[in-house]
Amino acid sequence: MTTKFTPVTDEPITPAPPRVAEPASRPRRAIYSWLWFLILAGLAYGGFRYYQASQQKQQAASAAQAAKLSNRPVSVVTTAVTTGDIPIYLRGLGSVTAFNTVSVKSRVDGQLIAVHYTEGQAVKQGDLLGEIDPRPFQVQLAQAEGQLAKDEAQLTDAQANLARYQALWNEKVIAKQQLDTQAATVGQSQGAIESDKATIDNAKLQLTYAKITAPISGRIGLRLVDVGNVVHASDPNGIAVISQLQPITVLFNIPADNLQPILQKLRGGAKLNVGAYDRDDRNKIATGTLLTVDNQIDQSTGTSRLKAVFPNTDNALFPNQFVNCRLLLETRHGAVIVPASGIQKGPQGNYVYVVADGKATVRPITTGTVEGDNIEIAQGLKANETIVIEGQDKLQDGSRVDTRGPGEKPARRRRAE
Repeated sequence: MTTKFTPVTDEPITPAPPRVAEPASRPRRAIYSWLWFLILAGLAYGGFRYYQASQQKQQAASAAQAAKLSNRPVSVVTTAVTTGDIPIYLRGLGSVTAFNTVSVKSRVDGQLIAVHYTEGQAVKQGDLLGEIDPRPFQVQLAQAEGQLAKDEAQLTDAQANLARYQALWNEKVIAKQQLDTQAATVGQSQGAIESDKATIDNAKLQLTYAKITAPISGRIGLRLVDVGNVVHASDPNGIAVISQLQPITVLFNIPADNLQPILQKLRGGAKLNVGAYDRDDRNKIATGTLLTVDNQIDQSTGTSRLKAVFPNTDNALFPNQFVNCRLLLETRHGAVIVPASGIQKGPQGNYVYVVADGKATVRPITTGTVEGDNIEIAQGLKANETIVIEGQDKLQDGSRVDTRGPGEKPARRRRAE
C-alpha cells in the first residue's frame, strides 16, 4: 500500500471552493423563449393575412369602381370634319425699308439762314425746306449782267465800224485786212455776249439753289444742321433725310429650296400676295404684292431675299420694323380640314378619335399642310365625320362618350350614391 505524503510548507492551506449546483430554472427559460417566439410568429402571420385580405378587398373595390367608371360615358368636346380652301404660305422674317431714301444736301456753299420744315413732317416734292444766304449769288448775277451790258455796247460799236469799213472797202479805200480784222472784232464781241449770258444763267441757277427744296415726297427726319451754320455742297450728311413711306417695301428671306415655284409664278405674270404680320405672327399689319427676287442666293444661310411692296396708306409699316411675312403661293380647294387640337401623336404616327354611335374609336391619319390652327388631312378622314378635340386624355379605343360642341358647358350629373 502506497502512502501519499504532503510536503510540509510554511504557507497556509486554502480550502477548495464549494461546487455550485446549476439552477433548475434554465429549462423553463428555454421553454418561455420558444413560447414567445411562437406567439410573435402567430401575430406576424395573422397581420400578414389581415393585410392580404384588406389588399384583396381594396383591389376588388378598385376593380368594381373601374368597371363602374368604364361604363360611364366620358365627357368630350367634338367637332365635325369640314372641307374648304387652305392657303399654302411661304414664311420668312422681314425688315421694312423705305421705298426711296434721299439725303437732302445743299448744292451751293453758304450760310443756312432759315429752315422751313418741322422734324418728322410729311413733305411733298418741291416743298421749301431751307434757305442759303442769297446775297453772294445776287452780287454775281449783277456782275454778270453788267458785263453783258458792256459787251453789248462793244458789239454795237464794232458792228458800226464794220459797216463803215465795208463801205470803204467797196470804194477801195482800205485794205481787205482791215475789213477782216473788224469782222473778227464783231465776232469776239458776240462770243463775249454769249459767255455773259451763260454766266448770268449760272448766277440765276446758283440763286435758285440757295433755296433747298424736297426732291421727293415722304417723311422728313431729324434736323442735322441748325440755322447759322455754313453748309457746303461737299458735306457728307446733308441737312436732313427724307424717306418715302407710301409705298413702302419689305425685304424678307425664304429657303432657297422654295425659290423655283416662286420664279415659275413670276414668269407666268402672276401677282403673289404678301402679308405682313406682327412679332407674334398672329395679327396682320398690311397686305402687299411681291415685287422682285434677288439675283443671288446667300450661301451662308441658304436663303434667297425677296422684296415686296405695300401701299401703306395707313402708315402701319415703318422703316427698320421687323415683321413676319407670309407669301401666298397657292390655295388648295376642297381640302379636308380639322382643328390642330384634335390631332394626337403616338408610336405609330398621328391619329384622331372618331365618334360614332356614342363611342370613340382610334383612327390613324396622314396630315398635310398646317395653317394656323387648321390642319389638312391627306388620308384617313372624310367630310362630316365627328372627331374629339378636347378630353382625349381620358379616352381609350371604344370608350363611350358624352359629346358637346365647342364652347358648350357639360351637362350636370347626379352624384352616384
